[in-house]
Amino acid sequence: MNILFVFYVPSGGVETLNRQRCTALKKYKINGHCLYYEKRRELVNDHNTPTFITNNDNEIKKILDQGNYSAVVVISDFQALPRFRSMGYQGKMIIEIQGYGPKNVARTALKNAIPQVTTHANGFLNPKTPHIMQLLDELYPSIPKFSFNNCFDTSQFSYRSIPSNPSPMIAWIGRIEDNKNWREFLQIGNLLIKQYNPNIQLHMFEDPTISDPNERIEFKNLITQLNLQQNLSLHANVPNSQMIDFYSIIGDSGGFLCSTSKVEGAPYSLLEAMSCKCPVLTTDSDGVRSSIIHNQTGKYYTLGNVADAVKQAKELMTDYKLREHIRLHALEHVKTHFNPDLYCRNFINMLVSLGINYTY
Repeated sequence: MNILFVFYVPSGGVETLNRQRCTALKKYKINGHCLYYEKRRELVNDHNTPTFITNNDNEIKKILDQGNYSAVVVISDFQALPRFRSMGYQGKMIIEIQGYGPKNVARTALKNAIPQVTTHANGFLNPKTPHIMQLLDELYPSIPKFSFNNCFDTSQFSYRSIPSNPSPMIAWIGRIEDNKNWREFLQIGNLLIKQYNPNIQLHMFEDPTISDPNERIEFKNLITQLNLQQNLSLHANVPNSQMIDFYSIIGDSGGFLCSTSKVEGAPYSLLEAMSCKCPVLTTDSDGVRSSIIHNQTGKYYTLGNVADAVKQAKELMTDYKLREHIRLHALEHVKTHFNPDLYCRNFINMLVSLGINYTY
């Protein structure tokens, strides 16, 4: 059985999800192929499966005709539904929502898509994101909905013992745009450097090809204003495999991953960090609730409250017993609740309930 996963660009959490699930589904005789419309950077992580990059109608039609796909899973692109139907694809089409940033943006996008979805889609998939589930129930009462955690293979992406950094490292991962809330990270880092440890190193991992140009100007200005140049390192488009070392070093340095997002779907960066025993401090950005339990698998701070973030961060860096408790339980949580086999069983149940004949 062949399944096609469709997204705009091979970057960010969706790319990680596609690589993870295509590998996992092979064990169950399901061949996942990936289609991206464009690449904005040279680096494309190896998917170990047929991967197409094109936005040309003729080429996409050829992929659909030759792929013999039992289902097409389209992430976020509602226009693909009528587009692929017009190309002659008659199989099941599932629209997947991994996140839209601000809740008002998600509501608008989902509301505007009602004509395309009700005419062409067979179901919705999302990774148990509370505000998305609520919107789908409200706007699409009659469309089948499937909600289960994304998959994460801790055997392939996990902690390595590497000589640790002498100073605590605090990491941030995202795009330089408003919803990722980079301003708050710089403010948190600035206070920790001034009030707690002047040797703290801030590491920001990003894909500059998908950042907001105006935000980047403000970003550079704030770095200068806070005088963070000596303590801040920027990392652009680090290959995913290399992030294992970064997370492991950050965790062993006494630092943590800081997620400042306003709203998230189901961020993979948190699962990657947790699997590498790198503690997480995050806002309650909705989609993180399936991975972070306060003082058990990570820590929360109140969005917009930098003083609260600094308080939680200090506790995470100084309370050794709590820190080790979080590191251990975070890893076990990922192993249990984001298990690839569990994902595959849920995915197969979704296909079967949509009337797709699955035989192992």
